[in-house]
Amino acid sequence: MKTSRVLLLAFIVLLSTGLFAEEGMWMPQQIPALAAKLRALGFAGDPKSFADLTGQPMGAIVSLGGCTASFVSPDGLIVTNHHCVTGGLQFNSTPQRNLLTDGFFAPTLADEVSNGPGSRVFVTTSAVDATADIVGGIDPKATDRERYDTIDRRVKARVAACEKDGSRCTVASFFEGRTYFEIKQLEIKDVRLVYAPAEGIGVFGGETDNWRWPRHTGDWSYLRAYVGKDGKAAAYDKANVPYRPKRWLKVAASGVKPDDLVFVVGYPGRTQRHQTYAEVKETVEWALPRSIRLSEEQLALIDTLTKENPALAIKLAGRVQGLNNGLTNSRGVLEGMAKGGALAKKQAREQELVAWIAASPARQEKYGQALSALQALQAQGESTRERNAALGLLPSASSYLAAAQTLYRLSVQRPKDDVARDPGFQERDWSRIREGQDRLQRTIDPAADRALLRWALDKAVALPAGQRIEPLDRLAGLKPGMDKATAGAAVERYLDSLYASTKLADRDVRLAYIDKSTADLTASGDTFIALAAALEPLAEANREAAKTRAGAYARIRPIYMEALLEQAGGLLAPDANSTLRVTYGQVKGVSPRDGLFYKPQTTLQGIVEKHTGSGDFNAPQKQLDAITALRAGKTTVFFDKGVNDVPVNFLSAVDTTGGNSGSPTLNAKGELVGLLFDGTYESVSSDYLFDSVKTRSIHVDSRYMLWTMAEVDGAKRLLDEMGVSLVAPAAAKAPAKPAAPVKAPAVAR
Repeated sequence: MKTSRVLLLAFIVLLSTGLFAEEGMWMPQQIPALAAKLRALGFAGDPKSFADLTGQPMGAIVSLGGCTASFVSPDGLIVTNHHCVTGGLQFNSTPQRNLLTDGFFAPTLADEVSNGPGSRVFVTTSAVDATADIVGGIDPKATDRERYDTIDRRVKARVAACEKDGSRCTVASFFEGRTYFEIKQLEIKDVRLVYAPAEGIGVFGGETDNWRWPRHTGDWSYLRAYVGKDGKAAAYDKANVPYRPKRWLKVAASGVKPDDLVFVVGYPGRTQRHQTYAEVKETVEWALPRSIRLSEEQLALIDTLTKENPALAIKLAGRVQGLNNGLTNSRGVLEGMAKGGALAKKQAREQELVAWIAASPARQEKYGQALSALQALQAQGESTRERNAALGLLPSASSYLAAAQTLYRLSVQRPKDDVARDPGFQERDWSRIREGQDRLQRTIDPAADRALLRWALDKAVALPAGQRIEPLDRLAGLKPGMDKATAGAAVERYLDSLYASTKLADRDVRLAYIDKSTADLTASGDTFIALAAALEPLAEANREAAKTRAGAYARIRPIYMEALLEQAGGLLAPDANSTLRVTYGQVKGVSPRDGLFYKPQTTLQGIVEKHTGSGDFNAPQKQLDAITALRAGKTTVFFDKGVNDVPVNFLSAVDTTGGNSGSPTLNAKGELVGLLFDGTYESVSSDYLFDSVKTRSIHVDSRYMLWTMAEVDGAKRLLDEMGVSLVAPAAAKAPAKPAAPVKAPAVAR
């Protein structure tokens, strides 16, 4: 007994000293309940400050609709990741002025350029419990479809009421539909590109280093929010003025050191930790292998298309970045779940839950049927997954078809009452649809689109007889069991006709089609519109079936989640769902496998060592010159005596996922000491089952960002705006030592 108590005490001590990663992307209002844990890690502040969404620091954190960012000046200056502005860089690039490669810096406010149609900054202003309004009083005897319709109608009504003052609102589900919160946000519509370093800094390491450690990537960029002269959100206009936020973060020049407590505040996308074993098993055995295979094939095809075509490479840069990032992530998840044993651990945890439920008659009565009911729903979804996946792949591959389907579906939805329209096609969404069709002009290309659609059609051709896309078969003259050559010839003929008789590559035509009726679109004779119309009945049938399943999930999942909460003792973080969250941990290295240890910090020296002058490791010469000057004794306030260099990236034990990109990393004072931009390869499976030992997130150190802005890119006006001083009372100084200039090696180009 004494031995057991000693071991338990030792385990508690290890937890309190931060040896393990801290699981939990916590809702802000949950942080006060974690006060004891935070005190054990050395936090002397008030945990309640994280629950105040309009206070400091929470009021400074913003969403870009896929990435996180934060205000860092009273004039609406925003810092985020470099990879979060790829779209803006691409939008403003030409083959003659490629910002993706060269970077961008606006010397004055007047030089700041639009980040492109559809760019947004969202500032969360409130989160109100709406559970009773959304699911309260639903008839227990309601059918699954009736339950779905009731929830859908109530959500839309709540959103409409919330948005009467011009805010952008959502009603988000937490704990698998057990709880709902109304999230109100200020939506800023004029977003401008201010500064992004060159590719050789912002993407240094490329795909070679993606999800890897050690890392030396300068993954930061700056935007600015603009509003009308009246201070209200407005569409892009040169007469607009910088937004004046009520809160902004101080950017710390002091950085971090090992064992420091840090917080990451942001908008993590999706995690699946509360899925059932059957759901995760399908992901591991079917979805991930398929995703990996499709990404590899698309990347190989795009590489062939763009090898001798720099203009096309610019157009497809965003797609390539997304495919590469997803591919590495999927490989890491699959490796961690299958080879790393996480799937077996997931099964064991579910078996523990089943045993825990069975041990109590009361729990058996309350929760006993939930898991089997979820498994039955899972089996229903698997029955037609090949056909539905192939159907979804078509618009994913072809921008022409994606545009046609959006335009056609909008024409079908528009005549309905707004409350009856599908989400994404209500009146509140129409301006975004227009902006999307406008922005598409910078990425659409007929030759690339045809090649990618041809690739996707091959997947449809290969479908078995029971899962064919029948409308497509009729239009293209395809049949099950066709030999490859015959089917290929039929597909080529169909593609010839598709691209010969469409005008969807024309921006003005697409924008005009937004306001057309279904009859007018059909009468246009556009072949892609005709394809969209032919596919719509099957797509609509899938959506209707999904609504019924969603109603069933809304009935069952909250019961399952209630069991998990009770088993956990009541304090549990909900899965990420793109709403504002807080996570915390310490700056820590990690041993990912036997015989290897990741030190928690990297430095400028690693850039010099990795630099090759080409490919993923091509640092700009002006950066190499600045490093040479530092080595020769030039002083900088950003020098860290602990690592004897300027720090570049660091690891921490915080819990993050996609969507956290650009999230500010805060010290215990609430100052920005870095930006979250990635995780280690060994961590990615934590989206499904958290690994408290190996999980680490990767951050860019604020000192590397500020040093580069001062010594490499001449962005002093931004440093002044953020109140960053380049002079310290006792300036840190690099050890003076003779050093030959660091030069790029000669390479063939």
